[in-house]
Amino acid sequence: MTNLLYQVSKYLMIILMAFYTLQSYTVFRKKDEDSRQYLFLRQNMLMFFLHFVGYALIYLQYGDFEVILFYGAQVLYFALTLILFRVLYPLASRLLINNMCMLLCIGFIMIGRLDYDECRKQFVIAVAATVLALLIPVIIRKLRFITKMYYVYTLLGIGMLGLVAVAARTTYGAKLSISIGGFSFQPSEFVKIIYVFAIAGLLTHARDFRRIVIATVLAAAHVLILVVSKDLGSAVIFFVTYLVMLFIATKNPFYTLAGLLAGGVGGVGAYFLFSHVRVRVQAWLDPFSDYQQTGYQTAQALFSIAAGGWFGTGLFQGSPTAIPIVEQDMMFAAIAEELGAIFGICLILICMSCFIMIINIGMQLTNRYYRLVAVGLGTTYAVQVFLTIGGTIKLIPLTGVTLPLVSYGGSSVLSTIIMLSIVQGLYMLRNDEVTSREEKEAARYAEEQRKLYGPYGYPPQNFGSGYSGSNGYPQQTSYYGPNARSQNGTPYSEAGYEEEDLSKSRSSIFGRKKAKRQRTRKE
Repeated sequence: MTNLLYQVSKYLMIILMAFYTLQSYTVFRKKDEDSRQYLFLRQNMLMFFLHFVGYALIYLQYGDFEVILFYGAQVLYFALTLILFRVLYPLASRLLINNMCMLLCIGFIMIGRLDYDECRKQFVIAVAATVLALLIPVIIRKLRFITKMYYVYTLLGIGMLGLVAVAARTTYGAKLSISIGGFSFQPSEFVKIIYVFAIAGLLTHARDFRRIVIATVLAAAHVLILVVSKDLGSAVIFFVTYLVMLFIATKNPFYTLAGLLAGGVGGVGAYFLFSHVRVRVQAWLDPFSDYQQTGYQTAQALFSIAAGGWFGTGLFQGSPTAIPIVEQDMMFAAIAEELGAIFGICLILICMSCFIMIINIGMQLTNRYYRLVAVGLGTTYAVQVFLTIGGTIKLIPLTGVTLPLVSYGGSSVLSTIIMLSIVQGLYMLRNDEVTSREEKEAARYAEEQRKLYGPYGYPPQNFGSGYSGSNGYPQQTSYYGPNARSQNGTPYSEAGYEEEDLSKSRSSIFGRKKAKRQRTRKE
């Protein structure tokens, strides 16, 4: 009976995930706000149902009442996150909030299945990060002076990475993290955000070739320090992010091609200079040539993906724990094995949905600095997703970066939630810009109407002798109402002023005004 529940649940989780993913793209076609809000609500229901199914299976496996309490705490966290963002920031992007919660939900399920203690740590960090994230949109929206501190960001980023290169402990051949007071964190995860702000400032003011060279040198300093620290995954993220931001800022493909050429030369040089790089490249080319040593992790990941097939083996029915460091480096392989390739594809599409939304926000911003920041953060996120999934499926050499919000890693979760919160602030700035443009258009239209038709909304001297004011406008107290009379003192009907003609004249005026409004909207 229990085995039947596991088998049925995997299909149910795939269906829920597929419907959620479909909603993530359907929303881009919805124009009506009520339809969009109803769609977001359905996404929330699908997420909570998926979360319930996953933790029901975890409870069946462990049989511990603490799992129920932990599940309740997570439900409360997701509910409060959705409500607080909606109440505090009604202009925030609901799609990004929903996707963030969905990716965290999948991460909590899979980490809870792999290592329950690590899942509790991840949950605490996610809660702290979300509390911090609730403050960030206000900072982005109100404190405009942060756009002028790009040299401070540059020095801070280089300093933090230099500290890692000197003082960090070596983990799996690379210097990644620093321990302070018993807590270990990876500075490069936070420097990613600072780096984007720094490069955006440098490129915003890059009006000539000299300024572009300065920006390139400072960006290269970040990358070279990461290469020396053997943190090659972060180095690739920083490098690609800079190339994309450079192209958006300059619109010059020559700079991008030159950067790709320099990156290729640097990659070849790293292969011959660092044994750590050679090992990973050789494991990528033929993981089975040294199956018991350097190729073991990649080979086990490929076995897991093959064992899962399209529909997976079911939660707790596979053996993803056979993969070394699976909860950090190979989470996608664990998902593909137990939840199936269809579920994994849907996961990739949700990540793509986040990327599309971030880039869409950036391209609609008129402020050059904020546009570069949005594009840089979106590129950083997309490259990290590509590196971790591409390394898992042997598309590229393994780089050791985490799958954002899904893999275990406190620094990664914290930095990703902060990153998405910054994007929320940029999204609200975009809405502010739209509102400002609409207000300016309305004011311009009102001014045009005043100049054309005057304060009464009708053109002067249009109705002949009935308009006897010095400025050509009607003497309203004399010429309107049931006792209105003409200049010679006779009623309008006696003076030959036909009501039908008056209606036609007014209709003509209103028609011209309506046509004017339509032309203004089209412009």
